[in-house]
Amino acid sequence: MFTGLIEATGTVLALAPVAGGQRLTIGTALAAELALGDSVATSGVCLTVVAIGDGAWSADVSPETLRVTALGTLVEGASVNLERPLAVGSRLGGHFVQGHVDGTGRIEAVIPEGEFYRMRISFPPGLAAYFIEKGSVAVDGISLTVASLSSSTFDVQIVPHTWTATTLCHAQPGAIVNLECDMVGKYILRGLSLGTVRA
Repeated sequence: MFTGLIEATGTVLALAPVAGGQRLTIGTALAAELALGDSVATSGVCLTVVAIGDGAWSADVSPETLRVTALGTLVEGASVNLERPLAVGSRLGGHFVQGHVDGTGRIEAVIPEGEFYRMRISFPPGLAAYFIEKGSVAVDGISLTVASLSSSTFDVQIVPHTWTATTLCHAQPGAIVNLECDMVGKYILRGLSLGTVRA
């Protein structure tokens, strides 16, 4: 379980094919604090540490993860957001993020507003029911608030710290991002669809 508060960014050092999937190696100072088997949210995708080197760590990315997330679009030199799991007893500053990506979105616009930025992101029709204005969404693993919402896009407002401390400062229109909708909302909608929760 993660919070969507990014601890560090990393750089993709290598992408090596493995049977059916890919081994991803990321350079970051955070590597010194990792152990084999640890989970790390990598641009919002929960990955397992399978190797640790000098200032780098590696994870195996499954075919399913490559299919449903933006990790398959990574290239060497790309930046990724990194977060270790929530520790018991820690403050929950973001929202509950599982690292289980629901789909990908596309950055449609990046609009400067003084020292802040407004970002418009389009999403697949199948995710529409999971977004609400002022609700939470994880974009590439970053806990953000839906500032406004239409039938196919939502806007988020990016504060200066988040802009500079995450990969968002490299964001360009057309880029594909990982989206994880709020877990609580997903469970409520599932309960409603099964008739186990009454509106």
